Amino acid sequence: MALFGKKYSIVQVKERDRVPEGFYVKDPTSKQIVYSKELEQNLMVVPESGYHFPLPGPDRIESLMDEGSFRELDADMKSMDPLDFSGVASYKDKLASHSKKTGLKDSVMRGIGDMGGITVAIAVMDFRFLGASMGSVAGEKITRTIEYGVENDVPVIIVCASGGARMYEGILSLMQMAKTSAALGRLGQKRIPYIAVLTNPTMAGVMASFASLGDLILAEPGALIGFAGARVIKETTQQDLPEGFQTAEFLLDRGLIDQIVERKDLRDRLIYFLDCFGFNKAPKKQKPKTTVRKRRVRKAPAKKKRKSS
Repeated sequence: MALFGKKYSIVQVKERDRVPEGFYVKDPTSKQIVYSKELEQNLMVVPESGYHFPLPGPDRIESLMDEGSFRELDADMKSMDPLDFSGVASYKDKLASHSKKTGLKDSVMRGIGDMGGITVAIAVMDFRFLGASMGSVAGEKITRTIEYGVENDVPVIIVCASGGARMYEGILSLMQMAKTSAALGRLGQKRIPYIAVLTNPTMAGVMASFASLGDLILAEPGALIGFAGARVIKETTQQDLPEGFQTAEFLLDRGLIDQIVERKDLRDRLIYFLDCFGFNKAPKKQKPKTTVRKRRVRKAPAKKKRKSS
């Protein structure tokens, strides 16, 4: 028999408080952890490294347009399911889940507004919605943006970001490449400028159509831009690809892109180029000044006093 009885104590370990999901974001270039709120206040650009995260469509429009001037068009336009596509998840389910997550009906927001006092037709692609893939609705919104410029003689700006065509819509998705390009042809005939802004990533069918047809093509730093992926190209050509292949800097050196502009400078740079294209801010009409002439009042001649006799 043991001299001392065994006593067991129960230790309760308090679970460590976990950091809420989405509270911090990891910078892909510097591998540093960035506070999400700080990132949002800096237009989703890492202050130290300058890495540009994708910017949601509503925030992009707010950063570019004059306050209170933007009027969204076709906000309720949404995609159908013409092929009755089904897989791990049906196309209808994917549309519903992404719409709930982003608050958008599809991957493109379009409308009209003022930029530095200059009226523009603008479309912005939102990568959060199915990778900003181009389906029938996205192509239609882009086309209507261009047609508004044709009909109203206003410059067109499209902020591009896409993984390519939307496979759930098959050939209907690929048809948008021809439709948007034809609309830009009509815009060019009227000599109305179109500025394309390429963000990370701009790939495949979007890059092979309206994204590469701008009178002026701007890009954000480090944006991935191309048609097929680098791995596919390497396997097809059986050659090593040069360093920086398919980046904005690589394409700038080879003449495809006109300028690389940081996100914080994009609005001012666009206003500058619009002014160069001849779309100056309309001066406010001033009321004509009315000059009031002072009338000369003739004084009556003073009466002479009669001399008393």
